[in-house]
Amino acid sequence: MLEKYIKQSDVVVEPFANNSQYGTITNDLDTQYDTTYHLEATDFLKLLDDNIADVMLYDPPFSPRQISESYKKFGLSVNTETTQASYWSKHKKEISRIVKPGGIVV
Repeated sequence: MLEKYIKQSDVVVEPFANNSQYGTITNDLDTQYDTTYHLEATDFLKLLDDNIADVMLYDPPFSPRQISESYKKFGLSVNTETTQASYWSKHKKEISRIVKPGGIVV
């Protein structure tokens, strides 16, 4: 499915890349993955310039349990901010700034 939306020349951003090979600018907290950055996703998204991405691949841990497991694994604190919908709203705000007009978020 992704090949349908991604062209070879596209800038593809993945804030939760894991071992995905689609992104050109990638991030994952886990240093075992070969990504451009190893930051908390909000911090990663804030680093990026406006209108740089043709495609954003956004696949975060959605449930409070998944978030808790991910954060605790790396010694990060889990609090009400990281498990509430407002946390994802911050990501959406950054994504809308980063993705070019006419770009795609999957």
